[in-house]
Amino acid sequence: MPTYLDCNATSPVEEKVVEAIIRFTRDEYGNAGSRTHEFGARAKQAVQKARDQIRAVVDAEREEIIFTSGATESDNLAILGLAAEGEKSGKRHLITTAIEHKAVLEPIEHLVKQGFEATILPVDRGGRVKADAVLSAVRDDTLLVSVMHVNNETGVRQPIDEIADGLAESDVYFHVDAAQSFGKEISTLRSKRIDLISVSGHKIYGPKGIGVLVARRRGYKTAPLQPLMYGGGQERGLRPGTMPVPLAVGLGIAAEIASKDHKCRTKRCSEVRQKALETLGALQPILHGDPDHVVPHVLNISLPGIDAEAAMVSLKGIAAISNGSACTSHSYKLSHVLEAMDLSEDEISTALRISWCHLTDEIDWGAIRDALLALRR
Repeated sequence: MPTYLDCNATSPVEEKVVEAIIRFTRDEYGNAGSRTHEFGARAKQAVQKARDQIRAVVDAEREEIIFTSGATESDNLAILGLAAEGEKSGKRHLITTAIEHKAVLEPIEHLVKQGFEATILPVDRGGRVKADAVLSAVRDDTLLVSVMHVNNETGVRQPIDEIADGLAESDVYFHVDAAQSFGKEISTLRSKRIDLISVSGHKIYGPKGIGVLVARRRGYKTAPLQPLMYGGGQERGLRPGTMPVPLAVGLGIAAEIASKDHKCRTKRCSEVRQKALETLGALQPILHGDPDHVVPHVLNISLPGIDAEAAMVSLKGIAAISNGSACTSHSYKLSHVLEAMDLSEDEISTALRISWCHLTDEIDWGAIRDALLALRR
């Protein structure tokens, strides 16, 4: 098998998570909504423990953890779920950035069609929005600011701390898509000024099909979200359906391990990045993303003279990499993230995203380098 270097698309699963999922699928298979017997009670207790494990990572309360199917659903619930409040209050202005995941941009586009107005802010060539630009865009009728924490294609951290501080005296709701940062960039997401946080299980070495929306109370009030689906009233009435107990338990364990081990994981990933840069230097790569604000497990590079599609084909059997977001790779369109960074069409068409983690096997960077060099001959 090739070395897996596409951890930003999905990650391998921690062994303790796998063991828990098997146990709560095969042995502890009760429905957490069943009140009349011990099977249901144990399932509910397991889900509540998972909430506690997740809330501890972001310093939230148990009741502020809403289980969803993943960060995409959480993004939709955070944005579309505020639409009724916007219509009621007359606040129909939304602020976001041009590099957001489609799970944020498309719900906002939908609301624009319903009469809302959106300010979509540019980023600099390093892939970072200016905090001052976000704060300057806030108006009296602004309902929501939505800015991702870490970009999924470039690994660039956005100035979430500065934006949160700047919104301290504002009643605007602040949503952060933390699919790529939850459990990895700890301190920022503990800010009490972030009202809504989207989390995905399969990006932190947990299972696919489960995520969380953290919906914090500000004072005594929670963001007035409305559900996107109906039929059961689970998750404080915001997300109906039978709780997938094995997945929730798996996410809880993954969150707890991530919180405990994030420093050693960061160290390991930093070492891998350094080795990658040293070995791939022979290819004269062009690095995309502000090096002062990039996370240690992502490398987005263009290799002059080497088409990205040809590179990925040449590496089959050696390494599994991508040329952007897995959610939009089927479309073969130029990356909207790299376009927003004002890269040339040639730079975008040759761009590769390489992402790894603490569970990644030893990487033969030399073999990767040699396979790519052969494309230039």
